[in-house]
Amino acid sequence: MRQSKRGDVDPFIVMDVMEAARQAEAAGRHIIHMEVGQPGTGAPEAAKRKLIADMSEPLGYTVALGLPELRARIARHYGEWYGVDLDPARVVVTSGASGAFLLAFSALFDNDARVGLGTPCYPSYRQILKAVGLTPVDIQTTLQNRFQPQPGDVAAHDLDGLIVASPANPTGTMLDKPALAALAAACAAHGAAFVSDEIYHGIDYETAPVSALQVTDQAYVVNSFSKYFSMTGWRVGWMVVPADHVRQVERLAQNMFICAPHAAQRLALHAMDCTDELETFREVYRTNRALMIEGLKAAGLTKFAPPDGAFYVYVDVSEHTDDALGFAAEILEKAGVAVTPGLDFDARRGHHWLRFSYARGTADITEGLARLARFMAQRTA
Repeated sequence: MRQSKRGDVDPFIVMDVMEAARQAEAAGRHIIHMEVGQPGTGAPEAAKRKLIADMSEPLGYTVALGLPELRARIARHYGEWYGVDLDPARVVVTSGASGAFLLAFSALFDNDARVGLGTPCYPSYRQILKAVGLTPVDIQTTLQNRFQPQPGDVAAHDLDGLIVASPANPTGTMLDKPALAALAAACAAHGAAFVSDEIYHGIDYETAPVSALQVTDQAYVVNSFSKYFSMTGWRVGWMVVPADHVRQVERLAQNMFICAPHAAQRLALHAMDCTDELETFREVYRTNRALMIEGLKAAGLTKFAPPDGAFYVYVDVSEHTDDALGFAAEILEKAGVAVTPGLDFDARRGHHWLRFSYARGTADITEGLARLARFMAQRTA
């Protein structure tokens, strides 16, 4: 049977690494997972208890834009965290951030539109863009610019849209308010759409991240309950769009998804009021970040910028290999530690980089770093 060219996208390499790690575990090995950005914690306990009570009533479809009470709570969240007075009508609850990107790209761009990505970046941006008939445009960023795109890139690449992430995956770098405002202004001046990925907000260490809504109303802002709220498997996120875009996004959501999972929406609503428990999760990441920075250096993996946020360290391993994919496979085989090769995030330069996640429990991070140190010592002996 014939196949569509829309499906001709690259694999998400981290998922392949996860499968290799699963096979190793099925064979009886103990694997430390530093490959995937999945919190080692689950959803907040208090939220789960409230959801159990909710389950006494049948959970059917919700309206396409999401539970009204959840949309209102998300709008209040922007006032609490950012001082932004947000109309709940602009909030769209989605099937994870992935569902938000599919809706955003469908609502914003016509076929063959050029959408800029500052590489290294989250790989699924590129693949979703390809699958819906758009043209991803890689913007090679630099360490000096904290691996973030610059305002001049919008006109230089003649972009129809730009996606930014702060904190970023895989680097953990953030854009401050002037930098975010300059990018938004450059997009507005060129007639380009501005999409801000903010799914790692709440996972920061010294400086709080800035939302695009603090500098412009003319943006699509994407967030998720997967990271700070520790709800990866529940597949629920949200998006904030300009007021005059809501109806178009709603029509797309009605037809593509009907609605995000009702139970996940109820849990998300409860999780937003579990601040004390959620802040204990962030302290785990803070502890793990310090361990990771020192442990990687002790293992001889020293070329990286300490992350501002999220829970990743992106390491230049060019002193050790020209083949990050093979290097990651060797680390899994010989050290029992799963890590992600940089090719997922940067097709041109990623063969010299590895991403290490410290989202899991502290005991796992400690053990994984000890294994890495032994592996590197044996490899360089």
